[in-house]
Amino acid sequence: MISKQGLADNWLPRYTGTPVERFGEHVLLTNFSNYVTKFAEMFDCPVYGKDKPMQTATNRDGVTIVNFGIGSPNAATIMDLLIAANVRGALFLGKCGGLKRSTDIGHFILPSAAIRGEGTSNDYLDPAVPALPAFELQKFASEQVHAHGQEYRTGVIYTTNRRVWEWDDGFRERLKKLGVIGIDMETATLFVVGWHNRVPTGALLLVSDLPMVPEGVKTEESDRMVTQNFVDLHLEIGIDTLVDIRTRAEQVKHFRY
Repeated sequence: MISKQGLADNWLPRYTGTPVERFGEHVLLTNFSNYVTKFAEMFDCPVYGKDKPMQTATNRDGVTIVNFGIGSPNAATIMDLLIAANVRGALFLGKCGGLKRSTDIGHFILPSAAIRGEGTSNDYLDPAVPALPAFELQKFASEQVHAHGQEYRTGVIYTTNRRVWEWDDGFRERLKKLGVIGIDMETATLFVVGWHNRVPTGALLLVSDLPMVPEGVKTEESDRMVTQNFVDLHLEIGIDTLVDIRTRAEQVKHFRY
């Protein structure tokens, strides 16, 4: 008889090229292969899954990083498959578009919630229920942002399946009316599917573009600048957050509704 657990046990290695036993209990999630490469270089550990849809690396502290790709379907997939590894906490290191004047490129956002505009999460939880992070995990991330001499913003993220929307005035006006601080393609899905699977999930987002103004729309050149100036710090804060949780042996469980 097919079971969800059986599928996850079989498919996590299939998607990542990584045996289940090589996964740590605490996981960094990212959309970008260079985060995995940098992580592996920092800890002199191998990268698995180079010929698979998702790549991973695991350090000696028991922290695993996974590049799951872009978009809410991929986000849901990795959160379903991580039940095979008995993950105790996952932190998303994503990039987002800043939508408020108080946000600028290079700023960090710790989302307090996310609007479920992507649709994928509706398969896991009633659409009326908000997408919320594991706040204990967010607390640890907050402490590490400050420990690295940085500040962060909080607010609601809008998660969408639309990648090319910057031209659409109607969509832009809707974002203004919603009052959201940022926009991305994964955060709400990760929160909801993490909650569904009892994997405590948080997010530390890096503002990579300012899409509400023409000069702020992401380009290849601007994205390269963000990578050069901010990605290393983003990754370091994420690693230190999970190492701190492991060192203190803290529980970061979701509360059940």
